[in-house]
Amino acid sequence: MISVADKNQWLDADVFRTIVHHTPLISIDLLVYNDKKQVLLGKRVNRPAQGMWFVPGGRIAKGERIHDAFLRLTYEELGIAIDIKQASYLGLYEHHYSDSIFTTEDEQISTHYVVNAFKLFIPNEVIPPKVQHNEYDWFTEDELLTSPLVHIHTRWYFQKNIGFNCLG
Repeated sequence: MISVADKNQWLDADVFRTIVHHTPLISIDLLVYNDKKQVLLGKRVNRPAQGMWFVPGGRIAKGERIHDAFLRLTYEELGIAIDIKQASYLGLYEHHYSDSIFTTEDEQISTHYVVNAFKLFIPNEVIPPKVQHNEYDWFTEDELLTSPLVHIHTRWYFQKNIGFNCLG
């Protein structure tokens, strides 16, 4: 069994709301390929990017090592725990959204993510859990680059010279 982040590391809603309003969040996004060179996307349930096709991923908790966050996120998002050593690091990206999970009719709270993107391969038969996404599908890179239903931040991963190349 994998080591899942201690629930005490997750903040209550009021504290998290303040953090989202005032600071960037650090996350991992997963560019998941199958043996047909298709990319797994999920239709997002929550804001930001609600209703858009997006790569799986999620936040890193305070005190959580990146290796452990990767294991947790692959397990939560894909249904299988994958070691970070099986992935390729693609670089660092910034995602700015005009809304957040806390946006209401009365208050607009934006979201700022600093994202570590990783590429990995999984078997076709993996069926991801429907928690953060209510639907999944496999897209070719050409399909996702041309679809208006795929969020721009997802398309950036497949365009050249968009992210910060931290590897030199």
